[in-house]
Amino acid sequence: MLLPKTASRKAALPHRSTAMEAHRSSLPVTPHVPPSAGTIPDGTTDGTGTYPWVNLGGAPVKLLDFEHAVGEILDRAEAMGAKPLGVCSANLDHIRHFGSHGRWNGTLNQPAAVEWLTLLDGAPLVSEAARVTGRPWPRLAGSDLVGPLLDEAERRGLRVGFLGGSPQAQALIRDRFAVERPGLRVSGWWAPERSVLANVDSSSLLAADIAASDVDILVVGLGKPRQELWIAEYGQLTGAKVLLAFGAVVDFLAGRIRRAPVWVSSHGLEWAWRLMLEPRRLARRYLVDGPGAYLTLRTSSNGAPAEPGPDPEPGGPSPAVSTAPEDGPSRAPGQFIPAGPVDVAVVVVTYNNADDVEALVASLRAEASGQSIRVVVADNSPDDQTMAELRRHPDVIAVRTGGNLGYAGGINAAMRVAGTADAYLILNPDLRVEPGAIALMRRRMAVSGAGMVVPVLLDDDGSVYPSLRREPGVLRALGDAAFGGRVRGRPEWLSEMDFDPESYLHAHRVDWATGAALLISSDTAGAVGEWDEQFFLYSEETDYCRRVRESGRSIWCEPLARMWHERGGSGTSPQLTALMSVNRLRYAGKYCGRGTLAAFTAVVLAAELVRLHQPGHRQAALAVVDRRRWDRLPRATRGEVSPLTGAAPPSGAVIIPAHNEEAVIARTLESLGGVISWGTVEVIVACNGCTDGTEGVAAGFPGVRVLHVDAASKAAALNAADQAAGRWPRLYLDADIEVTSEAVCAVLTALADGPLLAARPAFRYDTRGASALVKCYYRARVRVPSNAHGLWGAGAYALSEAGHDRLGVFPSLTGDDYFVDRLFSGVEKAVLPTVPVVVRTPRTRAALLAVLRRTYRGNAEQDGLEAEAPTSRTARELLSSVRGPLSAVDAVVYAAFAGAGRGRPLAGRNRAATWERDDSSR
Repeated sequence: MLLPKTASRKAALPHRSTAMEAHRSSLPVTPHVPPSAGTIPDGTTDGTGTYPWVNLGGAPVKLLDFEHAVGEILDRAEAMGAKPLGVCSANLDHIRHFGSHGRWNGTLNQPAAVEWLTLLDGAPLVSEAARVTGRPWPRLAGSDLVGPLLDEAERRGLRVGFLGGSPQAQALIRDRFAVERPGLRVSGWWAPERSVLANVDSSSLLAADIAASDVDILVVGLGKPRQELWIAEYGQLTGAKVLLAFGAVVDFLAGRIRRAPVWVSSHGLEWAWRLMLEPRRLARRYLVDGPGAYLTLRTSSNGAPAEPGPDPEPGGPSPAVSTAPEDGPSRAPGQFIPAGPVDVAVVVVTYNNADDVEALVASLRAEASGQSIRVVVADNSPDDQTMAELRRHPDVIAVRTGGNLGYAGGINAAMRVAGTADAYLILNPDLRVEPGAIALMRRRMAVSGAGMVVPVLLDDDGSVYPSLRREPGVLRALGDAAFGGRVRGRPEWLSEMDFDPESYLHAHRVDWATGAALLISSDTAGAVGEWDEQFFLYSEETDYCRRVRESGRSIWCEPLARMWHERGGSGTSPQLTALMSVNRLRYAGKYCGRGTLAAFTAVVLAAELVRLHQPGHRQAALAVVDRRRWDRLPRATRGEVSPLTGAAPPSGAVIIPAHNEEAVIARTLESLGGVISWGTVEVIVACNGCTDGTEGVAAGFPGVRVLHVDAASKAAALNAADQAAGRWPRLYLDADIEVTSEAVCAVLTALADGPLLAARPAFRYDTRGASALVKCYYRARVRVPSNAHGLWGAGAYALSEAGHDRLGVFPSLTGDDYFVDRLFSGVEKAVLPTVPVVVRTPRTRAALLAVLRRTYRGNAEQDGLEAEAPTSRTARELLSSVRGPLSAVDAVVYAAFAGAGRGRPLAGRNRAATWERDDSSR
């Protein structure tokens, strides 16, 4: 409810608080210097003459003495034209909510309409600040600061308002002020119900009502974290110059809560005093949540600057939405753009969704008026009904996957033809997008620097679907197994699902969210790579979001962006119920050690056993205990990929140098059958110095051009093919590599449309038939990140025309792919998330050593490749990949092979070298 606004006359003399005098007696006496000056005497600073910002538990805290904190706040209350200042106190409860492991981490220290000043409060934080800075700092509790601030406000004639607390508490304060502070100008009293604060429109009206009162300082006592979140979102609408997030200060001012005795506070025991007075309200905060917050404080604090990030450039472009490029194609409002760079590429995977796609497309057209959008659909359906509906929209790019690739496989298929975009929006086909939702998600991505943004999902009845999730763990799995959707108020460590309504009201970081709607930035998509198709359905978004976080990028929820979700896309069946549990185990097996996996398996099995009476859970329990049943569960089925709908196949060339490759060239050319049928790609086999039947085999493939090169030189073959080819971009492919039409399409499209100069498809090793040591080597190799980020090692890389201009001609070097990789910076080249090309590894130890000697010799031919930095980096990455005894054995085998292969070529780099060839995999 709202109480009537009141005002009182200005008093002639201030009322001095004993709290300020107590603090003065314990602190050095220093003259007040306005914060705008930025310096005070060195005795009260970090030694540089400035107040230090420090990171305490992941929260930025500004270290001030008592008088300068009061002075800075009051100076901002009198300043004209500055953005509002939000003031909060950092204690363990603040760390729990806003620290590095808190739900609202990063919410207050991003560019926003309210500037935040976080002050030091709570005995543990005071001790930690002293530890990281090497000097003591005073505690600045809101209950201590409010008295002096009100005294000075009364003296300076500033107008004060009070938001929060009960009407009864506010009435008590008004009675006390009439006696103790008759000159304080009170603009108004507001005691809104929680439902008002949880509603955007009601909160906006409340802020407007406060603004009409012309308040200078607004005391906000809504409880943590609600008060900080409300200030962050609505503070600029209140017109207040300073907003004090001081929690229970309303009850202190009303005299309803007694302050702890001085000896209690001085010994850091005020929490125990408050717990004694309010055990039911504060027991969980201090006894359950407090220890975890204290652990975060001790493990996530440092003295490094932690000041909130800079605001956007004044007068600069809004981070909300960028428009389509000026040189982009003209379009009518609501029209999608099939080709060229766009703001957002929407990726949709369908399976029997003929009844859903019309509503989705219509809602997306409403979003295409203020931003450029491309819509790409990958259809897994067994019939043509969904594709028939999509043909009614010629500006939608639709591709039949030729099978049922699952959700992850469908996303990968769509991403290969999605082209260049600032961001990619993954959507379920049964969604409807509310107007403005995509723009709001893009704005959040720009402001927060997030790699991914998720909206709020609504069910058909308008209720919020709990789509936000926490990282899976044994205790969370145990809590979900025991309680399911009941007891929604249980601690975070006992639930993977986030049921708290507050989480769906305010923007914040999340661990992951259901994959129905995910906006992914282009650089994140490139860094994280393709979706893991082993999951088929369920857990694929858990895995992808984890990889986003491991890449150093954050995931944010934008509650103002809303989408309606029917939640019926994948259907239900006993097999799908079993697949859900199995994929949880696949996820745990991918990231956890044996002990954790065993515990996780036991919990998942227990959850299935207690639900045996429900459909599907018997099959799930059997699958948990018998891994042989996993192969009978739904998984990807593949077939021929149909031609694209709404997009022409790309143009370019595939160049294959071949020296005595009779045994493998047919296999490679057969994999290019679909590409040859397009008629837009030249396929050239440059046979160099062949003495076998390579030329005859290649010439037997229609549409393949065969060149004869006398010299047995790969460089000569590449240069000859370049002279014969007439189309760009160009994919250079080894003669023993198998590649799909989708991979060729993705590579040629990426180099034709975007700023990239060089790229290669993803690849996978085929170790079938290889010895145990060879398999150990390649298992370790795929765990070393640097081996997966270069253009080399896949037997396939591509260049745009501009990229080839930088190359000129291929030099006579053994390692042409390594040479090409060094020509381009990280932003000029990319490893694309395609269907992996197949690289058949050597089968024997001797063959692997031969290949490694050739590789290291080729590297050594180029200046600087024997430098220590790459070797030491690989060693560090190899060590970090060890997660158990088996991976440790793999790492040792990898190091042994690398040492043996590197030793001979570097020692004899000036001797004439022979071409070490792997015949074991042919």
